[in-house]
Amino acid sequence: MHIVDPTMYETLLSNKVDMLTDLYAPFNPPALEIYDSPAQHYRLRAEFRIWHSGERCFYAMFNPGTKSDPIEINEFPIASEQICQLMPVLLAKINATKELSHRLFTVEFLNTLSGDMLVTLIYHRQIGEAWQAEAQKLQSELNIRIIGRARNLKIVLERDYVLETLNVAGQQYHYQQIEGSFTQPNGIVNQKMLTWARDVNPAPEGDLLELYCGNGNFSIALANLYKRVVATEISKPSVNAARFNTELNKVANLQFGRCSAEEFTAHIKGVKALKRLDELNLDECDFKTVLVDPPRAGLDAASCAMISEYENIIYISCNPHTLAENLTELCKTHEIKRIAMFDQFPYTDHVESGVFLVKKS
Repeated sequence: MHIVDPTMYETLLSNKVDMLTDLYAPFNPPALEIYDSPAQHYRLRAEFRIWHSGERCFYAMFNPGTKSDPIEINEFPIASEQICQLMPVLLAKINATKELSHRLFTVEFLNTLSGDMLVTLIYHRQIGEAWQAEAQKLQSELNIRIIGRARNLKIVLERDYVLETLNVAGQQYHYQQIEGSFTQPNGIVNQKMLTWARDVNPAPEGDLLELYCGNGNFSIALANLYKRVVATEISKPSVNAARFNTELNKVANLQFGRCSAEEFTAHIKGVKALKRLDELNLDECDFKTVLVDPPRAGLDAASCAMISEYENIIYISCNPHTLAENLTELCKTHEIKRIAMFDQFPYTDHVESGVFLVKKS
């Protein structure tokens, strides 16, 4: 468990800045831009084990390597204020209702800056009509959305997603965020990331290609800067959400393809064609800029080589070390024009980076 001490936030942030400055120094970048987080109430997702003690259950966490020595959680100041306010109220009602508490294993919270709240209750038993009746009452009383899960079972009382509204560069963007799918957990910093990504390319030309687009977080916010945007993602629920979000935001120049970065690279290089990408008419695209937001492993060698062919690269990274590995290759053809850190995860070693590269002349 990480200790949350707001008085230490600036020191910890400074340590991250020093680490990134040293790590990226070999690439001779410009000054690192720093985008901080609120010191408290910044996290829009939270997950707790439920520990049962007699007739009572409580939120629990465990020190690394332990599973039978729970630490009772009464406060969780990194979570959004709405999650913090809901936690004790929800727990009291669960403890007061045997049908809701019996063999409850995990509680997951998914919140938004716009106030939508989804709670998933996960059980080590089968749940049915009796559970659904009690959960429906709870949902109405607390004005939240509830999902029940058990082995091979998912009961959605109303919907399995929240709706988020983000303010970016004076505009509002709306996003469906599906339970169980990846979304940026720090909404305030996410707004800063999207604003930065819009700002780095001062005179965008041509079309934008995005790899690892998720629910369209970046592509929707950047679409009106480019003639056309093509974005890819391997997760089917995320692609469905991205298409929903495109309609929600009335974006007309954005298309999605369901494939991995490796598959897209093989397709566009003519190594192995994917029929489901034919409808994108990629031969008609004039990609000048590519945006990538890969997982912690970074880009594979083939994808890294493929994106080096484009004039501009916007690289968002959740792992500074694999980003550095990719920059070793990308800086052979490109020059870093802007570089930023986004403190998505205060009080941890994790840090998000953003790099804008332009092809050398």
